[in-house]
Amino acid sequence: MELPRYRYTKSGERVDNITDWALNKFVERYGKTAMKAAAVRLPEGGGHPSPSPSPNGEGGKPVGAAGDARLKDAIFAYCYAVLHDPVYRETYALNLKREFPRIPFYPDFAQWAAWGEALMAMHIGYEAVEPWPVERIETPGKRAEGTHPKPVLKSQPENGCVVVDADTQITGIPAEAWAYRLGNRSAIDWVLDQHKEKKPKDPTIAAKFNTYRFADYKERMIDLLARVVRVSVDTVAITGAMKALDRSGWDAGV
Repeated sequence: MELPRYRYTKSGERVDNITDWALNKFVERYGKTAMKAAAVRLPEGGGHPSPSPSPNGEGGKPVGAAGDARLKDAIFAYCYAVLHDPVYRETYALNLKREFPRIPFYPDFAQWAAWGEALMAMHIGYEAVEPWPVERIETPGKRAEGTHPKPVLKSQPENGCVVVDADTQITGIPAEAWAYRLGNRSAIDWVLDQHKEKKPKDPTIAAKFNTYRFADYKERMIDLLARVVRVSVDTVAITGAMKALDRSGWDAGV
């Protein structure tokens, strides 16, 4: 399920997914001054790409002031953080399987908005983050000239290692990197799975169009893997900080 910052009508009109109703509810709870203080810390656009403004907003009404748009960016970041909160996800696991999430009002709006912005920046710009300093181990074997080592693409969390192929291993991966998951698998395993050689079932497609070779993308995959390790470790650090919060004085239901 993807919930973007904006959506578009068939005529191309941009609609704000953070409604004025939602804005008013947040302002009522946190106060506009506190929310503005949180919003000014976020980069323009809330840390995610947004198109040029449309002259019309939801229901054909004029788009609100730029200040309100910045507050809505902060709300979007806040929601992104809450949806990554391990306590929230565990508490409402059954509800989240069958209905849209309901966003609670946590104490310290600014902190959650900042966490959400940091997570969005990493998850959207994962290809540009600083790579984790992994170690590459090469043990080349003998093979016929012009051939390539057999792809393996297997993660070994217990060893902090990824076996790339018969020649190459990537080590020095922190154990917590495997804790960041996309669905039912870690982000690391997702990268490996996307680069495996898979023969199409259709014989015609397999014979004429199955030209993918992992060897052609090996270096690119290793670079991406190091960046995904960075994103995974930093994401787990943020969600760990969320989980460690003392919630004893919080309102019931949050």
